[in-house]
Amino acid sequence: MSGTRILVIGANYAPEPTGNAPYTSALSRALVARGARVRVVTTYPHYPQWRVRVGDRGWARRERIDGVDVLRLRHYVPRSPTSARRLLAELSFGVRSAAVRWPDADVVLLVSPSLFAAAVAMLRLRAGRALAPRRARRTALPGAVLWTQDLYSLGVAETGTASGLAARAVSAVERFTARGADGVVAIHESFARHLRESLGVDAAALRVVRNWTHLADDVEPAERPAVRAAHGWAQDETVVLHAGNQGVKQGLENVVEAARRADAQGAAVRFVLLGDGSRRAALEAAGAGVRSLQFLDPLPDTQFRAALRAADVLLVNELAGLAEMSVPSKLTSYFHAARPVLAASSERSTTAVELRASGGGVRVDPEDPQALLDAALVLAADPARRDRLGAAGRRYRDERLTEGAAVDAFAAVLAATARRPVPEPRTSAVATDATATAALATATTTATAGTGARGTARAADGAPRAPDVART
Repeated sequence: MSGTRILVIGANYAPEPTGNAPYTSALSRALVARGARVRVVTTYPHYPQWRVRVGDRGWARRERIDGVDVLRLRHYVPRSPTSARRLLAELSFGVRSAAVRWPDADVVLLVSPSLFAAAVAMLRLRAGRALAPRRARRTALPGAVLWTQDLYSLGVAETGTASGLAARAVSAVERFTARGADGVVAIHESFARHLRESLGVDAAALRVVRNWTHLADDVEPAERPAVRAAHGWAQDETVVLHAGNQGVKQGLENVVEAARRADAQGAAVRFVLLGDGSRRAALEAAGAGVRSLQFLDPLPDTQFRAALRAADVLLVNELAGLAEMSVPSKLTSYFHAARPVLAASSERSTTAVELRASGGGVRVDPEDPQALLDAALVLAADPARRDRLGAAGRRYRDERLTEGAAVDAFAAVLAATARRPVPEPRTSAVATDATATAALATATTTATAGTGARGTARAADGAPRAPDVART
């Protein structure tokens, strides 16, 4: 990768602690270490709290983080991130990122989420390719790689957040973006299968690169008692910890109810929700007065690792009906911590597939709080089994989910797609771009109608926003 110029466009980047930001940031650092020149276009940190930090002002800011040149752009951050408002947030970042001057690059990496920002960037790339032969026939243009961390077309179908015309528009946008890329990286074989079979992506362009464990070395086990005491966890209670985003698809109301039932049964189990997200305030209100439930704010990396190791069981909780739309990034951290995983997830879900492959945990049906509590109590009563499950998950991580292997695979994909010759313009390509533009317009219209949005958007600090067309 020495000397390769890589432009990364993604809405999430360090220091955001969860979601895809740790992976985008780690990959960028690793590519720089291999000699690549990496530039990132991203937003101001805002996830999972859905608010920009106090002091992060201005329409744009340049930073240098671990050898990576980062351009941050102000975009619309909704106070209440409904599906429609999240779409508008993605589009606002897409417009801003497409409007700025891009540095010269050999390959552009588009990160999804956010899909709609990636689609806008793809429109710009496709327009450049269509116009390039008029300027200079022998010009070479950057290759494009799409990194799919979530599948929107599956997500809207499985969660029911969109139907009819809106669902078809989402699928059209995802199809256009994926098929327009020279290479597509999927984080799981189930994603690759959907991209091939439902979205028509050429198998030759697809590569599965698993998310890896982005945590540093483990905290020494001797620190566990001190960590537990610091969080108010008794040594004789079983701590079941859920780490990460507290949003809609996590369905954490199930955990609140399980904790309520633990209170009623007098069970020595503590359910801990570590993190933040769009549903946290509602969850705290629903769990007010529940003694077996605890909320913790996001923790710095070292304290986060210590909390995972200090817990007895690590929890994945998902809505019923979720099958293949996402792979919880928390699983890699859980396996790294060598703690057993308890998953309230559909039998057909990617989470369930991972648990079976790793042997690192147990599964119960989603949205069944009594089943969740019962499984936690069974694990609480069997420390030897907890140790076996935790060790199995750690082995799986060491064998299948290492950063080095993932970066090697990614570097190969990026190298293979860098600096493509300019193709002859095709009528079909123009038609495809027109279809994608129409789909984006449909999705935007639907979102605007759904939110009752007015013509003047507002920035994250509440101030009226100017149109996002100025170059920075």
